[in-house]
Amino acid sequence: MSITRMISFSQRLFLSVLLLFLSFAACFLIYQYQREKSYRIEVLNTRLQAYNVQMYEHLTETEKPWNDSLLTRYTRFHTMPDLRVTVIKTDGTVLFDNEKDAAQTTNHRDRTEVKQALEKGSGYSIQRKSHTLNNDFFYSATYFKEKGLIVRTALPYNSADLIDELSIDWRYLWFSLALILVLGYIYYKYTSNLGKTISQLRRFAQQAENDEDLAQFHFEFPNNELGEISHHIVQLYTQVKRSEEDKVRLKRQLTQNIAHELKTPVSSIQGYLETIISNPDMDKTQRNQFMERCYAQSNRLSSLLRDISLLTRMDEASQSIAMEEVDLCHIIANVHADVALQLNERGMRFLQLVHPPMKVQGNPSMLYSIFRNLTDNAIAYAGPNVTITIKCVMETPEYYRFSFADNGVGVAPEHLDHIFERFYRVDKGRSRKLGGTGLGLAIVKNAVILHGGTIFARIASTGGLEFIFTISKR
Repeated sequence: MSITRMISFSQRLFLSVLLLFLSFAACFLIYQYQREKSYRIEVLNTRLQAYNVQMYEHLTETEKPWNDSLLTRYTRFHTMPDLRVTVIKTDGTVLFDNEKDAAQTTNHRDRTEVKQALEKGSGYSIQRKSHTLNNDFFYSATYFKEKGLIVRTALPYNSADLIDELSIDWRYLWFSLALILVLGYIYYKYTSNLGKTISQLRRFAQQAENDEDLAQFHFEFPNNELGEISHHIVQLYTQVKRSEEDKVRLKRQLTQNIAHELKTPVSSIQGYLETIISNPDMDKTQRNQFMERCYAQSNRLSSLLRDISLLTRMDEASQSIAMEEVDLCHIIANVHADVALQLNERGMRFLQLVHPPMKVQGNPSMLYSIFRNLTDNAIAYAGPNVTITIKCVMETPEYYRFSFADNGVGVAPEHLDHIFERFYRVDKGRSRKLGGTGLGLAIVKNAVILHGGTIFARIASTGGLEFIFTISKR
């Protein structure tokens, strides 16, 4: 197993970012150290340069020639601990040195600080070994062109003054290290929570891949945005899984219902035909009666297949259904005309309380099926001598809202949530006798949804059944 697989993602993330952070911190500390060191060198150089200028100005004011006695007296009374003062001519000859006899010193023209002073007016050299005193010094030289002299001061590196001057204030370093530790700990806690979330998601993915029942597992996610998103992912998967299981169950149930519904008319037709075939001398009247029953069952079988085909089309090919401008008043009038004979036979009234025009973008056949199936349902189950009322109860720029009600026998409240289910029957025996397929209201609901609307059923104020539904104008 490779090292990267042995280390978790959160640990790799923590180590990689920590490495970048430490690299940045190290670069910053090195930069800050060099900056601090340069600043302190500059401060020390400025201080020594000030001494050089002060010494030059003081001795120039005396208007006496510069000699060992004058220079010795000045350095004795104007000095600092371990300070070495040297006066050099432009040719490099040492005129005066308070630490050693000038006559015994070598030419100083090749010294770094002297070269810089001659070129730029001032110069310094850090930790250069003195050939004269055999010790490390910090040198600062100033060139005074008027007298053709270079005043150079120096402090030995082992002097207390120089150590204090050049020593770095390490407090900022300790503060930086403490800050790094605190930030590192905070980031570690953050990546640790991230790692827990990823571990839980990995476990969820493995269980989902193995099609395990997620209900028996408890996933704990941190209380943050990522944890909330992860929790939603698990919830969405569970819902999708449950929805797929419901679809499989509904398809299985639908298949069983279709088989059962088809079996009834087919068995009836087969039974009547077998009776006719096995009894060639059957009375003509009875034979005609059996043939009429076969015809009625074949019509019921044809209606059932037509309704199943319509539902399948709405379920699986709704996008391919053509839409055009339709007048709903005209659709309702056609339904009324088509069922007029049945209404008269049952002594029923049909009130069309809508006012043209009522234009929508829809499919004429599907819209017709909405009002026709609701009307057929009322004719079949509301009872004789009832009134069917269709009215538009609200109109907005987006949709029409309709009420389709009757004052018939109605249904018990416990059936209201199920009447749109396929093959659901309030009274199974009575429904089959009346020739219903059990799919009419399911077709109504799907057609309403197809036209951007919603539908529900309730007990009407008149005691019958009322359907409230909307149809989108666009």
